[in-house]
Amino acid sequence: MILLDPLARPVIGHRGNGAHAPENTLASFREAIALGVDAIEFDLRVSRDGVLMVFHDATLERTTDASGALSDHTAAELGQVDAGANFTPDAGRTFPWRGRGVTVSTFDAIVESLPSALPFIIELKTPAATELVRAAIARHGIAARVIVAGFDPAATRPLRGAGFALGASTPDVVRLVLPALLRRQPGARPFQALCIPPRWNHIPVPIAALARALRGSGTVIHVWTINDPADAIGLWNVGVQGILSDDPATMLAARPAAAAA
Repeated sequence: MILLDPLARPVIGHRGNGAHAPENTLASFREAIALGVDAIEFDLRVSRDGVLMVFHDATLERTTDASGALSDHTAAELGQVDAGANFTPDAGRTFPWRGRGVTVSTFDAIVESLPSALPFIIELKTPAATELVRAAIARHGIAARVIVAGFDPAATRPLRGAGFALGASTPDVVRLVLPALLRRQPGARPFQALCIPPRWNHIPVPIAALARALRGSGTVIHVWTINDPADAIGLWNVGVQGILSDDPATMLAARPAAAAA
């Protein structure tokens, strides 16, 4: 799988084509795929009736015309909200996706609607999704093309040995930082990927040191959210594998410059 290939430089649609279409929606994912992304990333939460939903926030207000906690709504109710209501590409002057039938989708619907070979980075936003995603990955037969990640180790730790790749939790990454800065080889790792930002709580993450320490270890690094092509080229050139971007077309155009550097 390209997401685990240490020699690959995949461009990953962050919540789809998030700069140009409502994030975490089927419309956004289809736009990203049409651009030629190597993979997509999305988030999972759980509805009131125990269904995996593709959604980032704990509450609905930021991106939809509904309100309240997502977990207080059933999957059927979430399928009726307007998930494009608040998307604006121009700081609120226009809302081009409002009223176009874009809804909050179930995980099952997204998997069934997208190409059968497309790799996914799946971020668990809550431990309530852990066992549901284990079962769903088995049900859809997609273990070979997913990385399941999450900040909270309570969400990902139970999935060790489940037969699919895992991303490092926040404590996992923290434990790597000092050895990386000291140029020490990392020990055994229960994960196959780091999905990390350039800064965490306003503190720079030593990505170059981590990339150097993990080189040849079988663990890859994917960095989010990168929308400046110069930043992407710089990250690729220090040994990062994947770039997660809201604007994947720009990253795809920039990638040849990194490959030639």
